[in-house]
Amino acid sequence: MTGHWDEETDLIVIGSGGGAFAAALAAVNAGLSVIIFEKGSRFGGSTAMSGGILWLPGNPVLKRTGDSDSIAEGRTYLDALIGQTDPSSTPSRREAFLQAIAPMVAMLEGEGLKFYACEGYSDYYDDLPGGHSAGRAIGAKMISAKRLGDDRDRLQLLPGWNLPIATDEFAAMSLAARTIKGKIMTLRVAARSLRQKLEGAPLYFRGAALQARMLLAVRKRGIDLRAKSPVAGLIEEDGAITGVRITPKDGEERRVRARRGVLIAAGGYARNPDLRRRHQQLGSGSDWTMANPGDTGDLLTEAIAHGAATAHLDQSWWVPVSLKANGQIAGFHSPQEMQKPYCITVNAKGARFVNEGASYMELGQAMRAHDGVPAWVVMDARHRRYYPWGAVPPRVMPGSWLKSGYMKRAGTIEELAAQCGIDAEGLKRTVERFNRFAHAGRDEDFHRGDRAYDRYQADPRVKPNPSLGAIEQAPFYAVRIVPGDVGTAGGLMADEDGRVLRADGSPIAGLYVTGNASAPVFGSTYPGPGASIAASFVFGYRAARHAAGANHV
Repeated sequence: MTGHWDEETDLIVIGSGGGAFAAALAAVNAGLSVIIFEKGSRFGGSTAMSGGILWLPGNPVLKRTGDSDSIAEGRTYLDALIGQTDPSSTPSRREAFLQAIAPMVAMLEGEGLKFYACEGYSDYYDDLPGGHSAGRAIGAKMISAKRLGDDRDRLQLLPGWNLPIATDEFAAMSLAARTIKGKIMTLRVAARSLRQKLEGAPLYFRGAALQARMLLAVRKRGIDLRAKSPVAGLIEEDGAITGVRITPKDGEERRVRARRGVLIAAGGYARNPDLRRRHQQLGSGSDWTMANPGDTGDLLTEAIAHGAATAHLDQSWWVPVSLKANGQIAGFHSPQEMQKPYCITVNAKGARFVNEGASYMELGQAMRAHDGVPAWVVMDARHRRYYPWGAVPPRVMPGSWLKSGYMKRAGTIEELAAQCGIDAEGLKRTVERFNRFAHAGRDEDFHRGDRAYDRYQADPRVKPNPSLGAIEQAPFYAVRIVPGDVGTAGGLMADEDGRVLRADGSPIAGLYVTGNASAPVFGSTYPGPGASIAASFVFGYRAARHAAGANHV
């Protein structure tokens, strides 16, 4: 029995992040009607709060720069990185991701998106077969907030991170005290800041730029975009998902029919402490996240109730963070700080457990696997003299840091260990061993500095290895870090077209998923900058195409 429907459309999209917008644009291009339901008051999701770049092997933006990257090389790289046994990263699903890249980017550019190539922002494992040290990421070009008109106050922004700088520009600016390139970048950012002040409107970069441009494209297409419209549940009839129940904050519940399908693009469960305790054994994980405030896993649990299978619920897109005395996040510390010389990361035993120059995802996984929750970043005086810590420039030491205990300072390694509760003998042995590596230019334990990515944020003035610098000049400093994240990384199992799967591998008719609500196409790995956003866009695009009956990209 169909029951009463308050309204109908072809495709319902739940959420307003990057994958949601990409799906909506693909759907209208295929002739479908679309409604986007966003439970919050702002649009853009966690994508708008992110670095805003997309890792896309062989993409047309890179090709226009003369880059020789290809889908074949991307396939080789993913196979080498992930292997063949991950349940959410089958070879056919990876191939679907790769094959959709060119047509999806062409569609977005046709809708007015302006991209640039993030040249030099290396794959995170560029030493593997198919790895690309020149980088495969693209980003959205800067845009003035004035372009958004009435939507200017409706875009989800990352609180306190309004610096007018692109994700791939941070590396240069972090070396302002060391290199000419860094000084030039700092002047460029200062000029943008002045422009913002004179124009009376911010310039959007990173995820804000990407989602501002996507929002403009969605508006231009006349797509029905509704805020404050949380989905209370999925409607199932005869084993198929045929619509949703909406509970707008200013009205009664409504039943909306989806003739072609429902796409869950509502994010993961980073802000749900109960789910984090259950799946990740993290009692405080929801306090360590920078995900969208609406990232509470409502649709994840709803889909599971309708028979959806899941994978990788124990994973997040980990990023080491430090915490203020009040428990609030003080900042991310990878890769800008931890890839710099003159620092190491240790656990309570004083032992290193990871290549500090590795990807933020790998660092977070290593922290959880090797008694590194919390861990400590231990630095010598040169790290604070040469490099920023978070948003604080080198040589600057806020009085609150030492007074509150946020940053520890001591004249000897043993005194520093005592302040941090680290095993003093263990830390002393680790520092002595690391210093030998630094002087020789070769990290025999974790190979820090061997990959192009390790050196991306490093200091070219440090020899013989720009990633390594001995910890030997007092005073010494330490900051406690924990595995924060920018969203959870596990979710609903899906096929090559984003169709949600049951445990037996059969699709749930009418139900699609993309983004952090889905089990990742990259498994428990993270191949390069912007990989999660890229997958969200691609599988949103593929889901909409499938719903429209266009099975071939």
